[in-house]
Amino acid sequence: MSTAEPIDDLISNAPPLAPPNDEASSSTEPPFAHRHLRDDAFWREIPAFSDVSEEEFLDTTWQMRHSIYGEDQLIEMLEQVAPDAFVDDVRKGFHEAPMTVRITPYIFSLIDWDHPRQDPLRLQFLPISSRLSPDHPMLTLDSLGEQEDAPVEGLTHRYPDKALFLVLDTCPVYCRFCTRSYAVGVDTDTVDKENLRVDPERWERAFDYIEAHPELEDLVISGGDTSNMPAKYIREIGERLLNIDHVRRIRYASKGPAVMPMKILTDDDWVEALADVHEMGQKRHKEVALHTHFNHPREITEITRRAMDRLFEEGIRVRNQCVLQRGVNDDPETMKLLTRRLGEVNVQPYYVYQHDMVEGVEDLRTSIRTNLELEKEVRGITAGFNTAMHIVDAPGGGGKRDVHSYEYYDRDTGISVYTAPSVKPDEYFMYFDPLHSLSEEMQQTWQDPDERDRMCNKAIEAARANR
Repeated sequence: MSTAEPIDDLISNAPPLAPPNDEASSSTEPPFAHRHLRDDAFWREIPAFSDVSEEEFLDTTWQMRHSIYGEDQLIEMLEQVAPDAFVDDVRKGFHEAPMTVRITPYIFSLIDWDHPRQDPLRLQFLPISSRLSPDHPMLTLDSLGEQEDAPVEGLTHRYPDKALFLVLDTCPVYCRFCTRSYAVGVDTDTVDKENLRVDPERWERAFDYIEAHPELEDLVISGGDTSNMPAKYIREIGERLLNIDHVRRIRYASKGPAVMPMKILTDDDWVEALADVHEMGQKRHKEVALHTHFNHPREITEITRRAMDRLFEEGIRVRNQCVLQRGVNDDPETMKLLTRRLGEVNVQPYYVYQHDMVEGVEDLRTSIRTNLELEKEVRGITAGFNTAMHIVDAPGGGGKRDVHSYEYYDRDTGISVYTAPSVKPDEYFMYFDPLHSLSEEMQQTWQDPDERDRMCNKAIEAARANR
């Protein structure tokens, strides 16, 4: 005789369904906070933009012409919205940073100017001297070794079937944390830039290399920022790559959707060029996608939604590559909200990068431990395909590694060791937690060159033993 309960009894004895969860985010957020996008004329709170109409503000040309660029424009704008002490702090920081300043009216207007020191958008674009920290002694300008893996100028071929094609060196904004501070933007007081300007002759040498290497199936078109490319080049580069038989996938990289979404709303030529390349890819059964770069949920507004809706209607897949930054998005509630808000506007969370070891922005880096704990908190709040992978781009050219996949991690010294068997077999790649995350005693130890060598050698030996 069966001892199983009748199905009717199972149903009647089941616990009641949980009531709708207002928000899986912070209790201080409104219900379903990821759906609540800013939809007011926020730019009019800035004195210089107080009379700007919505039509003007949404115009790409207006945004470019009124972008805040260089010290003089920056200080003039800051004096209208921030205290003198903060303005002086930025003035000093401007001369100590590896990146110059360029910021769109859109982003400038979204900064909370009542609390600019802690504001997560300000932190990404405007340096202040009082927050800057000494660089880690193991840090280098091109920490990822992109130039070392470039057989042709502006083309990094590191992975077997993928290459990074740097087609220009300008952006609509200049991020403080840019991993290509060795080339992007103009020279600063601390960095003389490599030249990767728009140059069809240079591109031709890259095309020749790609055509001669049938293993290359995946091309990332980046820079700089492809939203700064004229529409004709978006089309020409895309069509040229799709016409190479062995190229199966191309991705345009642009921070534009995060910092100037009106580009997609009002630059019809640019969007049509991207859509034409996408359509050509579909007909040839090749993927064309747009990779973008939102770091904080406040960067996503109703303007963003409208822009992403246009790309969605064109069938263009948009993926997001976020950079983990101290004080910006290194807490679980912020990252949860960002993850769900990206899904709300049909942008797929793809990567959360451990902050690269970039000169002049040690204050923004976090430890590997922070990344590990953050990933654990975020995983499970939404569908797996809509949850980003947390990765480390291994310094020295190891490429992207899952943050959990280290061979060895010493939380006291801050050294983590990764391997990349399919990229550079038998090599070891070390990432170093920022000094501010270590004990004061360990910070002092790192100042001794002999001790550095000892700690690094010990880490590599331990990694070998763990393999």
